[in-house]
Amino acid sequence: MRVVDGMHRLRAAGMRGEEQARVRFFDGDERDAFVMAVRENIAHGLPLSARDRAAAAARILRSHPQWSDAAIAVAAGLSARTVGEIRRASLDEGEQPAVRLGRDGRVRPLNSAEGRIRASRLIMEMPGASLRAIAQRAGISPGTVRDVRDRMSRGEEPLPASLRASDGGGGSPVRTEPALVPLPAQARAPIDGQGLLKSLMKDPSLRLTERGRFLLRLFGTQVLPDGRWTELKEAVPEHGAKVISQLARQCASAWTEFADDLERMAAESSGE
Repeated sequence: MRVVDGMHRLRAAGMRGEEQARVRFFDGDERDAFVMAVRENIAHGLPLSARDRAAAAARILRSHPQWSDAAIAVAAGLSARTVGEIRRASLDEGEQPAVRLGRDGRVRPLNSAEGRIRASRLIMEMPGASLRAIAQRAGISPGTVRDVRDRMSRGEEPLPASLRASDGGGGSPVRTEPALVPLPAQARAPIDGQGLLKSLMKDPSLRLTERGRFLLRLFGTQVLPDGRWTELKEAVPEHGAKVISQLARQCASAWTEFADDLERMAAESSGE
């Protein structure tokens, strides 16, 4: 029953003699509660100072080091570049996670070399596959897959020179032979839409904002098991099949464009 946000509003209500107040309960741990409190305070009331926002970002970095700079930047009201500087100053190299969780819920490696190598192998195995399909299985953006494919078509290595270089500590260069790189089992697994939706519904940055809740409601009506889609097809009358198919394709096109925009945004934030 601790007040996470709105302490001044609650005290004002008490001073007015009010015995009840409308509240919104938050179910989560202390770390996520702090993130939500910071997000709420940068959205209304007296703005947090730059020093306060930087301090909040440093605390979120310690509690959620796996979050990307862009994700923490949105929560703290800072730029991703500023969060990156705070990360380098506040976390030792050993505390840096090998992967980052982006704003889109996707986990990406800090070094995209392995993803590029996986993509090059998939391109050889499935030459007719789409950029998006390969990107999902390789764990990189479609733009990066396109670059790998273009390099391969020119007879070049899938890795640019910056990624083929030595690690700077006397180690060996990154291995670039696609045939020797195993494809992780999780990359071959189909996408668990229901599981992803449940994970997103726990994200305070979505479920605690009006637009975020609207997006979750949209997904809730469209992330359906296969059997449910079969039932929907059986419910379509013959005279309306053509119109409904046109509407479905229009919706699919809008979602595809939406997904492409998000993937470009993710690629820009990750530097791919």
